[in-house]
Amino acid sequence: MLPWAFEPGMGFERWVDYALDVPMYFVKRGDRYIDAAGQSFRDLLAGKLPALPGERATLSDWANHLSSIFPEVRLKRYLEMRGADSGPWHRLPALPAFWVGLLYDDRSLDAAWDLVKHWSAEQRQQLREDVPRLGFKATIGGRTPLDLARECLALARSGLERRNRRNAEGSDETRYLEPIRSFVERGVTPAEELLQNYDGPWHGSVEPAFEEQEAGVSKQ
Repeated sequence: MLPWAFEPGMGFERWVDYALDVPMYFVKRGDRYIDAAGQSFRDLLAGKLPALPGERATLSDWANHLSSIFPEVRLKRYLEMRGADSGPWHRLPALPAFWVGLLYDDRSLDAAWDLVKHWSAEQRQQLREDVPRLGFKATIGGRTPLDLARECLALARSGLERRNRRNAEGSDETRYLEPIRSFVERGVTPAEELLQNYDGPWHGSVEPAFEEQEAGVSKQ
């Protein structure tokens, strides 16, 4: 989590200053990866990098460096939301649809910000640590992630409806939110669903997780 990302004045310059000071991993020249662990990209810009003295940074170096930074949200040529890493193929479109509905629509974006703008950096960090353990049962400011999920899902749906991008059959992008809606309506997280299956029909085996998740099947 980047606590200053929520502060007034956050912008591209603030992000660049932060990224410049994140220690490097490597510099790539051709097919070679040159170890620059812990060294400064600012030094590479100035031609003073100990691992590559006299050479200055290229745009490719900058792109590689940004790819080695791992905050919750990573700015490239787009915003990379890293909180959800993967999932069954049938759920993959849900995540970009959710964020497009929130971020590409001013009304939904403003309403989403109103939900969280009063949280402190400490509260945000605590929620980030609690959710992997407690799921929808975590709390922040007297509310649960399930409460927030219901509101944010409604905002995302409204944003996609106003965006009004339709396929050849006339369906808009809200159809991609269906897998998220199912979990929110049941009040069960994907992790809890896996645990229920592990303790139930899978009889304590993890093997069905690979088979069913790959196939996009969920059995209760």
